Amino acid sequence: MDISFTTLAVAAWLFFLAYWLWSARRLKPSTRAEPALPRFFKYWLPIILAILLMWPSTWLDGTPLGDRFLPDTYAVALTGLLLIVAGVLFACWARYILGSNWSSEVQLKQDHELIERGPYRWVRHPIYTGILLALLGTVVLLGEWRAVLGFVIMFVSFWRKLRLEETWLGEHFGPVYADYMRRVKALIPGIL
Repeated sequence: MDISFTTLAVAAWLFFLAYWLWSARRLKPSTRAEPALPRFFKYWLPIILAILLMWPSTWLDGTPLGDRFLPDTYAVALTGLLLIVAGVLFACWARYILGSNWSSEVQLKQDHELIERGPYRWVRHPIYTGILLALLGTVVLLGEWRAVLGFVIMFVSFWRKLRLEETWLGEHFGPVYADYMRRVKALIPGIL
């Protein structure tokens, strides 16, 4: 894999992180939040593990997880990079639209709003969709089994988190949210 693609991918992920930190400065106060310890084990620990698996490195070379399943070609690397950039931009757009209702943890906000505009017209959890698309791009760019494992870990973590979010949003918004769930898929438009 060409180092410039890896460098650009890391830059895209660092842009994502910087935007996330910058946009978290003005948030509504929470009225209900998930406890910290379960949150760490259900979400943060899997994120840390997935990052370790997907970070460009050689620590798993010579193991089955370090084996390639995609060819190390320009076209494959470019495809991966484009998926990363598209996913990062989609997640950032969703984060911007969500505004002060956003939280890194499962919680309800004071004067919580149900957002149905922007990417929320197509999927109920577009931030997760964007991140998963960028992670899929990382899988393609790395082309190794370790990246697939990291993706699966993140997908399961996000799926668990969104199920709890949907329970709380359903309790908070009632029939309005139930109708939104019937009309709009969770992660992939028209599919999932």
